[in-house]
Amino acid sequence: MERVKVVVITGGSGYIGGYTLNRLIEDGLADKTYLFDIKPPRKEVWTPEVHKAFESGTVVYQYMDVRDSLMLDEDKVDLIFNFAAVHREPGHEAYEYFETNIKGADNVIAFAEDKHCSKIVFTSSIAPYGHADVARTEESQVVPYSPYGSSKLAAEKIHEGWQHADRNNRQLVIARPGVIFGPHEDGNVPRLRNALKKGYFCYVGNKSVRKSGGYVKELVNTFIWVLDWLEVNNKQYVLYNFSLPEPPTLEEYVNAIQEVSGVKRFVPTLPYRALLITSYIVQSLSSVFGVKQPVHPARIKKLKVDNTIIPQFLIKSGYVFQYNLNSCLLDWKEENPSEW
Repeated sequence: MERVKVVVITGGSGYIGGYTLNRLIEDGLADKTYLFDIKPPRKEVWTPEVHKAFESGTVVYQYMDVRDSLMLDEDKVDLIFNFAAVHREPGHEAYEYFETNIKGADNVIAFAEDKHCSKIVFTSSIAPYGHADVARTEESQVVPYSPYGSSKLAAEKIHEGWQHADRNNRQLVIARPGVIFGPHEDGNVPRLRNALKKGYFCYVGNKSVRKSGGYVKELVNTFIWVLDWLEVNNKQYVLYNFSLPEPPTLEEYVNAIQEVSGVKRFVPTLPYRALLITSYIVQSLSSVFGVKQPVHPARIKKLKVDNTIIPQFLIKSGYVFQYNLNSCLLDWKEENPSEW
């Protein structure tokens, strides 16, 4: 990716936004980078170079809600990374996914047109594929089953409409990542790691269920690689899946986490139905007493869902993965050992 003058990262205070910013600054890919978000930047994710860039004004944070019109005192923006989204499931009402993810896409596209931006990288999700017992590639049918998946698919179409309106001059990259994990993240993999350390994780007859996902640094690597691929191959549009090339089984996640953490525990197998009923009881009690806890029925249900999403485009196009499951966990531990 050649150096550009102005980059905007919507959702720039978020997890993927922080690691994308690290790469932009460390590789000298942008003269100025603006972070749009309703939350202050997560500076714990930043490298020392990014902290210096922020202090010097090369990186600028602006409070911005993608549900509203976006504004910037620049005549032109060269590249937009659109990461702003409501994504956590469970955690939001159905309308919130549509309100932010669809209206946000509309406003980002309007902003891109106003600022004469011809290049966008948009993070979607594997959620549009829905549930199925077969492996899915970029060519598979999308059948979203949740408000989140439906809103992300609609947002993809909005971005595609922008690209098609001037298809010879606009470049669009849509990434569909699985679960993303790494240092300072508090999603599914850290919850699994913590449950294993504390000894309350169990299988529910699902050791062989595959869970597509990958390391946050690898995901950012693919953004830059795919942008370069577009230029080299004179292409304007790519939609690609992101996961480890062979999506790990739940048992492989468990074994890798135990090996890297050095904490080995017996992991029992419990009946799914009994655990699900228990989760409803625990959830009801926690709601009454206002206590936050990780045993949520939606998370128990997810344990049984197979998400075998293959990053076919990356594999066939010659992308070389830098990390496997064990090496990315080791890198994570090296960067932030306190989490392990």
